[in-house]
Amino acid sequence: MPEHRIVPRSRSRRGLITRALVPVLAATALTTATTWAGAATTEVTGGDRPLVWGPCPDVGQPAQGLESSQGLECATLAVPLDYSRPRAEKIAVAVSRLPSTRAEKRRGVLVLNPGGQFDSELDQSLRLVSLGLPSAVREAYDLVAFDPRGIGRSTPVTCDLRPDQELNVPASPYAASTADLSRRWSELRTIAGQCAHSATAALLPHMSTANVARDLDRIRAALGERRVSYLGYSYGTYLGSVYATLFPERTDRVVLDSVVGAGGIDHTWSRRLAEGVRDTFPDFAAWAAERDDTYHLGATADLVRAKYFALAERLDRRPLGSMTGAEFRYATFGSLFAAAAYPSLAESWHRLDQGIAPTGARPRADFSGFMHLACNSADWPRGFEHYRRALERDRAEFPMFGGSGAGPWLCPFWPTRPVEPPVRISDRGPSNVLMVSNLRDPGTPYVGAVETRRALGQRARLVSVDDSGHLVYLYHRNTCANDLVTRYLVTGHRPATDQRC
Repeated sequence: MPEHRIVPRSRSRRGLITRALVPVLAATALTTATTWAGAATTEVTGGDRPLVWGPCPDVGQPAQGLESSQGLECATLAVPLDYSRPRAEKIAVAVSRLPSTRAEKRRGVLVLNPGGQFDSELDQSLRLVSLGLPSAVREAYDLVAFDPRGIGRSTPVTCDLRPDQELNVPASPYAASTADLSRRWSELRTIAGQCAHSATAALLPHMSTANVARDLDRIRAALGERRVSYLGYSYGTYLGSVYATLFPERTDRVVLDSVVGAGGIDHTWSRRLAEGVRDTFPDFAAWAAERDDTYHLGATADLVRAKYFALAERLDRRPLGSMTGAEFRYATFGSLFAAAAYPSLAESWHRLDQGIAPTGARPRADFSGFMHLACNSADWPRGFEHYRRALERDRAEFPMFGGSGAGPWLCPFWPTRPVEPPVRISDRGPSNVLMVSNLRDPGTPYVGAVETRRALGQRARLVSVDDSGHLVYLYHRNTCANDLVTRYLVTGHRPATDQRC
C-alpha cells in the first residue's frame, strides 16, 4: 500500500496569540511573529500498533519563550486516507507527547488542539506549560498534540499559493461594494483552481474534520487508551464536538474553549465575526480613552470609535506605505483578541494618525491545509447573489467590520464535493463536556457557544466568562474560569449547571 511520508518543513513564523486562533488572524496581527523550527519525527507505523517515540529536534527552543523541549517525544502514525477503504492508501499523522510528571498520579491522556492551524503545532504542550499549566494537570496526564492531516508535519496538501495569495485566502478584504465582492470572487475562483490542479489534488476530498476525528481515534488506539480527555481551543472546539459525536464512549473529560458554532467554519460563523468586533471594540475604546494623554486617540470611547472610522476612511483614499484601509481594519480586528495587544494597537493608530507609515514585513502563512479541512467540513452557499445580499446587510448593520465576514472563503469554489456531509453535533453520549467562552470574543462570538451548548444538550455545561478577547483557559487571567477548568481536568468535578464567571 502506498504511503505519504512526512515532508520536511521550512522554518515558520507566527505569534503567540495567533497560534491558537482561527486562520484569518494570521494576516491581521500587529505583533511580531516568532520563528521556530518544526519537529523531526520517527518513521510511520501502521494500523493501531504502538507509536514509536523519538526526539523532537528544534521544538520548544527556550530562546523563543518556550519551555525546554526536554521530555517531549514525537512519532508518526499511518492512517487511512479514505476511511471507507481502510486497507488502501495511507497518509501520515505526526504526534507529540509530553509524559506525565508523576507516573503514580497519571490518569490518562489529554489530547490538545490549538484551533485554526496552518503549520506544525507539535509543541503545543510546551506552550501551555509556559503559560502556567498547573502542575496537577501535568501530573494527571500525558499531554498529546498532533498535526491534523494536510497540515504541518503530517502529510501536507498544497494549493501552490503565490506569496501574494498566502495572506488572502480565508476571508475577503473589507468589502465596501458589490464591485469589491466581484473582484474577490474572481481571485478565489483562481485559487480554488490551483488547489484542484496541485500535486496533492487526489487527497483533497478526504481532508475533513470528520476524518481528523477518526485520525484522533486511531491515535487513541495506538496509545493503548480506552478513552481520551481533550482540550480544544477555537476551531478545536468543533473538532472536539465532532469527535464526541462520532466516538462518544471514547471520551473522558472534554473541555471546549472559545467555542465555534455547531456548523464549524461555515458562512454563519464568518458573518458572526462582525458581531464579535461590535461587541469587543468598546473594551479597547474605553482602554484607549483612559490613556488619551499617551496615545491621543480621544478622551471618550465614542471619540476613539470616531477615530477608527476617520483613519480607515483616510487610508481608503490614500494608503500609507503598505497600510490600506482594509489592512487597518483587519489589523485592528486581530488586535482585539487580547488586551495585551492594546498598547501596540493604540501606538500603531497614533503613528498612522501622525502620517508615519508602518515598518516591518508582514507575516506569511499558507492556509492550504486548513482550507481543505474547512471546506470539506461545512456547508457554504455557492451563489454570488447570496453573498451580495449578505454583504449589503452586514455593511449596514456592522459598519466597523462591514461586509468582511459576509464574503466567501474558498469554499464556494471548492473543486470537489466532500465525500460525506458535515457531522451534525449530537446530544447523545456521556455528560462530560465543559465549555468556556468569553462574552465578548471577536473570533468565536459568544452566540456560537450558546448554539453548540444547545446542540450538545445535557452532555455539556457552559461557563460564560465576563471578559473580552479570544481564548480563556491559561490565556486570560480569569481565576474563576481557570480554576473551574483545572478542577474538572484533575478531579472530574464539573458544575451541575451552567455558570457565569
